[in-house]
Amino acid sequence: MGFLGVIAFILALLISVMVHEFGHYITAKRYGMRVTEFFVGFGKRLWSTQRGETEFGIKAIPAGGYCKISGMSPNEELADEFKPRAFYLATAPKKLVVLSAGSFLHFVFAILLLFALFAGIGTSQVLPTISQVLPCVPKESQCQPGDPISPAKRFGLMPGDEILGVNGQVLPWGDAAEILRASAEREINFIIKRDGQIMNIAITPATRIVDGSPRGFLGVINEIGLVRQSPIKAISSSIRATGAIFEGSIKALMSLPSQVPSLVGQTFLGQERNSQGLVGIIGVARASGETVSSGNLSTGEKVATFILIVASLNIFVGIFNLLPILPLDGGHIAVASYEAIRRRIAAIRGKADPGPVDVERLTPITLVVFAILLALTLLLLIADVFNPINLDL
Repeated sequence: MGFLGVIAFILALLISVMVHEFGHYITAKRYGMRVTEFFVGFGKRLWSTQRGETEFGIKAIPAGGYCKISGMSPNEELADEFKPRAFYLATAPKKLVVLSAGSFLHFVFAILLLFALFAGIGTSQVLPTISQVLPCVPKESQCQPGDPISPAKRFGLMPGDEILGVNGQVLPWGDAAEILRASAEREINFIIKRDGQIMNIAITPATRIVDGSPRGFLGVINEIGLVRQSPIKAISSSIRATGAIFEGSIKALMSLPSQVPSLVGQTFLGQERNSQGLVGIIGVARASGETVSSGNLSTGEKVATFILIVASLNIFVGIFNLLPILPLDGGHIAVASYEAIRRRIAAIRGKADPGPVDVERLTPITLVVFAILLALTLLLLIADVFNPINLDL
């Protein structure tokens, strides 16, 4: 496991924590609330500095962070000068903004990371340049005696040739490949760039059966490399990728209870670990380390994979924090929403404002949820240490 990759992941995780807590901090300050502490980590203070009424710092255990807003509970004792700024006295819309700001910035951070990936690093794609010309049209997985010669070899295509388009049109390789696959036994005029010269070569693709359907077969293997997008296209791609990861994260959360039994078997019964199953922070750190240390990936591919891991983690954590259970942000959002509904009903009935909900009375529920989350975390920790997921990088 690459030490550098693990360190990079830990730093990325701490930055993600800071991004989340900064969302709470900046919106709380915007609404005049009092924020007394902003810390990364838990436990003993390693370093801190006072800026105004807020103490910023780092604690010994890098397992998260927190932003302490005064008056989260109506039972909290506050000096008279600070009571008007208590969180529980804020309007419902302000509470909802402050509580959801952490997850919102997770999503923004993920979009920015993905934009950097698409526009700056590039994504791994099949390039139009030929790296290998196959000698035959294989009936099996590899060429055998008697297999017909491939169209690419018959018509003189060479490694290094760049396929610019087909039938007089300059096209991206993906579009040209679609035309190729649909043109079995029909002549195609390929636009080829060789040694700086442009030429046209008429080739009739052979037929090869793929998944029961006939496909046009040329007989080339293309190079694979990182391709950057224009800033405008990268914005669109970033938003679409965020949406796809968001949807996948929702499905993963919905399937989480059903995956726990199989995780128990993989942890304690020696069953093979499912690479598509649940994974904890240790597992993600290990994956980051394997990515950075892999000899099968270029430097650009390593960076791109790492960015995708961190972006996906931010989206998942942002969604997870919005689950309507205490002590997560979503639980507090549910309480604030209930307060607003209860206040509205009281106003319609001409009754007095019932006031804020005493969150401390919900402590038993919070403790049960905390115990479940802790048990799942420990289970994932044991699984990631003793039966880690193999990425085969």
